[in-house]
Amino acid sequence: MLCMSGLNYRIVSFQCKKPFRVGLVSLRPACSVEKAVERVEEALRKCMEAKVKLACFPEAYIPGLRGAGWKLPPPNQKALENALTRIKALCKRFGVSAIVGMEWVSSLGLENRAFVISSSGRLLGYQTKNQITPGGEEKNYVPNGKRRCFKVQGLKFGIVICHEGWRYPETVRWAVLKGAKVIFQPQVTGDDRGEGRLREWGSSFYEKAMQCRAAENTVYFCSVNCAMRNQKSATSVIDPEGRLVAWTPYGKEEVLAVDLDLSLATRFYAKRLKPLPP
Repeated sequence: MLCMSGLNYRIVSFQCKKPFRVGLVSLRPACSVEKAVERVEEALRKCMEAKVKLACFPEAYIPGLRGAGWKLPPPNQKALENALTRIKALCKRFGVSAIVGMEWVSSLGLENRAFVISSSGRLLGYQTKNQITPGGEEKNYVPNGKRRCFKVQGLKFGIVICHEGWRYPETVRWAVLKGAKVIFQPQVTGDDRGEGRLREWGSSFYEKAMQCRAAENTVYFCSVNCAMRNQKSATSVIDPEGRLVAWTPYGKEEVLAVDLDLSLATRFYAKRLKPLPP
């Protein structure tokens, strides 16, 4: 681990012919657009230093997830548009592709999106959270009903946002059947109320669900949570056999840089799915 000012990064490397290095960015909630963009810049710089090809940030990191207990300013679409423009420039400056969770005001309402930006600063598209967590989130966000796959530097991947990956495994399989070898899960699972942080990886339902999503599809599953006092799941990388590769300790800020051996992501079990009756 390199200990620089503020944020650290840690590299988990394995010998393989063509490793693809991802960076899972665990950050404290920023709770404002301006502060969040500053943290994204800091993290992308660390990703560049760690030679990360594709970075993933937590769910709705800009400005933060509504309905999860934080005080957030009202949605400001102009500020969000400016933030996206700045992040595109940062990806180009640091030469790192990124999945960045943001709110976005559309004709449907307020969407919880994960934008995908290339290392050249080009916007490749976005995935909206369509399976919205019941309770506080339902009062704030709307789905758009669409699913997409993305391709960065030869890697085809899908995105499921938090609740989708926990309770709706169909969202993962959809992307895998479209050719995705890695599934990224931006999430916010937990809060800053109290000190109920977990101590042992694998003791929560959510971490077991990560293992299931990876193993039942024979793909990598990369899940990215915020660093919180009452954190209910860890930022984690799970291999195609459902085994834990690496994780960030609960409550800790870190860029977790992990080499993926994409030859292991065969999509074997997903491809064996027989047609289901209507």
